[in-house]
Amino acid sequence: MSGNVDAPDWSTIPAPQDDGAMRHLLGTPMPSLALLATDGRPIDLSKLPGRVVAYAYPRTGRPGVPSFDGWDMIPGARGCTPQSCAFRDHFAELKALGIKDVFGLSTQDTDYQREAALRLHLPFAILSDEGLKLTRAMRLPTFEAGGTTPLKRFALIIRDGAVEKVFYPVFPPDRNAGDVIAWLKQNPA
Repeated sequence: MSGNVDAPDWSTIPAPQDDGAMRHLLGTPMPSLALLATDGRPIDLSKLPGRVVAYAYPRTGRPGVPSFDGWDMIPGARGCTPQSCAFRDHFAELKALGIKDVFGLSTQDTDYQREAALRLHLPFAILSDEGLKLTRAMRLPTFEAGGTTPLKRFALIIRDGAVEKVFYPVFPPDRNAGDVIAWLKQNPA
């Protein structure tokens, strides 16, 4: 399966700028709270041993359902499916580089996320922060669109419950998994 599913011409979409909203996270312990995963498990990122990748995205769309008006012109909004597919396509390589778990993360509810996880054949779970508990506890960057509060796009490498590396802003989204792999190769466990 290609990582370029639904990939737009990135040169026509505004790139997000680094607004400094993630600088405070390096070395920060993850808060102890459980997020519901698409496979039905409650996941507490603070309790997972080893290295874990959690990539966040604003929202997954559904085929045939239009996005919010102006969605593509919000810097960094477009590209959730290409980002997820890239992590799917590089999943074995991430595991070979010592990543214990990979998780997607959004503020959408678990049922909505489950449809995307099944449709995209993701070999990992997506976590729901629908109640914004993790978002508020870590002061994660969000924006408002269509009456929702999506996360801005980023990725974290979490090691033994603390943030080891932050990737932010992420653009283009389909390169995020490759950027994580490049960093892991330069920084073996």
